[in-house]
Amino acid sequence: MADPVVASHLSLVLKAPPTISSPSQFLLQQHSKPMASSLNSAASLRLFASSSSSSSSAAARLSLRSTSLSFSSSLKSLAFSTLSRHKRGSAVSVSSTGGFSSVASPKCAASDPDQLKSAREDIKELLKSKFCHSILVRLGWHDAGTYNKNIEEWPRRGGANGSLRFEVELKHAANAGLVNALNLLQHIKDKYSGVTYADLFQLASATAIEEAGGPKIPMKYGRVDVSGPNECPEEGRLPAAGPPSPADHLREVFYRMGLNDKEIVALSGAHTLGRSRPDRSGWGKPETKYTKDGPGAPGGQSWTVQWLKFDNSYFKDIKAKRDEDLLVLPTDAVLFEDPSFKVYAEKYAEDQETFFKDYAEAHAKLSNLGAKFNPPEGIVLDDGPR
Repeated sequence: MADPVVASHLSLVLKAPPTISSPSQFLLQQHSKPMASSLNSAASLRLFASSSSSSSSAAARLSLRSTSLSFSSSLKSLAFSTLSRHKRGSAVSVSSTGGFSSVASPKCAASDPDQLKSAREDIKELLKSKFCHSILVRLGWHDAGTYNKNIEEWPRRGGANGSLRFEVELKHAANAGLVNALNLLQHIKDKYSGVTYADLFQLASATAIEEAGGPKIPMKYGRVDVSGPNECPEEGRLPAAGPPSPADHLREVFYRMGLNDKEIVALSGAHTLGRSRPDRSGWGKPETKYTKDGPGAPGGQSWTVQWLKFDNSYFKDIKAKRDEDLLVLPTDAVLFEDPSFKVYAEKYAEDQETFFKDYAEAHAKLSNLGAKFNPPEGIVLDDGPR
């Protein structure tokens, strides 16, 4: 093959659902329910490399001239652009217009700390205008929640590696509607190209909890992205909302991740945020007295009255069982039925401080599952308490 130029072309057709962004949650899934719409876009990749014929100066004169992604989509402004660094230090720029990329991207080095801090501020503004706390939590959890502790190889083990940005994983039934979360974050990814997808998803999730009044999550960053859709996990690793044996199902899924009963119950408490929408999960009412007027897109059924406030009311309301307009899934009810789960659920219903402490630890642990960090110790944003 001729020396200076390597070119490749890749086309994919995706179709994004027309629904607008709205909150949804991690445990609210049915594996048998197909995604309402497939994703649709066209993408082409062109890679050009040039080098000198002089061996003495080849390394200094080697340049990677450009990498471009161009694609179109019916989903408004669903575009991601990245500026990443190869392990050898070559610069790669990706420009995009009007669509979501499902093509492979270069493996990234660690995210830039300053860009992470700036991206967090933009996420805070997004939360204020879109009230999208719950769907951002769900996005981070679903990227991390595919982790299998019994598989050592990265990225086959799954986990927080940015794989959820690819069509093949977005089409998993458990991820129905999460294209809306990608749509919400696309302009932030464009703006802060030095932040990996894996870090952005977890940053958005933790920020959403904190901005809703929840605890400060002890996060670290520097997660490396998977490079292509062939590295996505197989379908079926995320929990369902109404399995025949809820307690057994929760333990099967979360024990596979390396989490225990206390962490299962604490993480379930994140249902204090958000709503279930029957068009996405098959669960909940189309609207209730608590959701008919929003904020954000109206409709759905919430677990709590103030479904944009992070507190321990989820546990209080499940225990009380006195409001038909509040949702209780089989995987929620079992927290007060299973003897081991009940110990923690009762404690959290009475003691919000203990719930916040245990939740923050569990959330941080979940966000690190399966991740490969560069640098290996990760990046901590040293900005003090919230």
